[in-house]
Amino acid sequence: MSSSLMQGFPPAPDAQVDLGNWRTPPFNRWAYSHVSEIVPSALIYNRPESVQSLPEKPVEIQSFAVEDQGKQLSFQEWLAATYTDGIVVLKNGAVIYEQYFGELKRETPHILMSISKSFTALVAGVLAKQGILNVDSRIDGIIPEIKNSAYAGATVRNLLDMRVGVDFEENYLASDGKIIEYRKAQNWNPLNPGDSARNLREFFPILKETDGEHNQRFHYASPNTDLLGWVLERVSGKRFADLAGELIWKPLGAEQLAYITVDRTGAPRCAGGICTTTRDLARLGRLFATGGQANGVEVVPESWLQDILTADTREAWDTGDFYDFYNQAPMHYRSKWYVEHGEHKMVFGLGVFGQNVFVEPENDLVIAKFSSQPLPLDQDFNTLTHKGINRLRELLR
Repeated sequence: MSSSLMQGFPPAPDAQVDLGNWRTPPFNRWAYSHVSEIVPSALIYNRPESVQSLPEKPVEIQSFAVEDQGKQLSFQEWLAATYTDGIVVLKNGAVIYEQYFGELKRETPHILMSISKSFTALVAGVLAKQGILNVDSRIDGIIPEIKNSAYAGATVRNLLDMRVGVDFEENYLASDGKIIEYRKAQNWNPLNPGDSARNLREFFPILKETDGEHNQRFHYASPNTDLLGWVLERVSGKRFADLAGELIWKPLGAEQLAYITVDRTGAPRCAGGICTTTRDLARLGRLFATGGQANGVEVVPESWLQDILTADTREAWDTGDFYDFYNQAPMHYRSKWYVEHGEHKMVFGLGVFGQNVFVEPENDLVIAKFSSQPLPLDQDFNTLTHKGINRLRELLR
């Protein structure tokens, strides 16, 4: 059915993608490459005259095989099994492999989902170096509107590291509760008859219950990053979309415009609403391999990236929400990036429904992979994805 979605003028009723179904299969396979047609969005501008060159040096992906439920998958079978929409592999800054499926094309932005968090934290890193943002500042001193909420007393660093003691369950399959109110406030779910049109900035103060102290375990709560976006706007006096363009997208040498979904009042969905092309996501990830530079200029401070790679937050991770989801692998989380320990350290961004960017900095290897998986967060799909990525890392090392 996915190939017939949104075909015709108008499309058949059962083939229409709208605000009510855009994150459910099979509609998500069309929607994730057309988000701005569903949710209002703000543009993140690039600088077309200074696009970062990515030379093409294709290689054959040979000897690739990963096991899935007792069956050996080839590379193409692995891509299909993980519902891949697009994949770009960079080695030493060159495109060595690239493939797209369905709606996604080289020039088409795809939603990052929670890799948006990782992007947002890079903006924070630039503002921190400029002296505009102090990561040790209390949030309620910057955003007094949340002083009576669970965020009272938490710091910007707590937001960055998902170590805020806010009672919020990240249950993507819930049909009611705080997460549904959150989705309606961010403009991702339609309002039901009688619903009040609360916006995103009005949502944070209603989160009053705590589930522990700040700066303790890793507790994944997406509102933290949307609140961080508000902090960045407040301290800089600029819209987040403009900050992202000026501080990251233009100096990065992005090839295409990006965009971010916004609520009814223009507040940005920094936790999940950024959309970029696959190649530009790979460019973003490669900053970890270049010391934060692109086109010979600093985009993100190298010290910020090194802090992500080396921060001692392992204890918070081991007692936190995703320890078992990642099969108790040696990892940590810092400034909204995941870091896998081992002989060849890997840093990566993760988004629901299979959005990923993986970077092995020491080998200048980047793998950007977009997907439209049926479930938001599925451990089997995630494990299979990592099996394939690790096999690619071995083959390309």
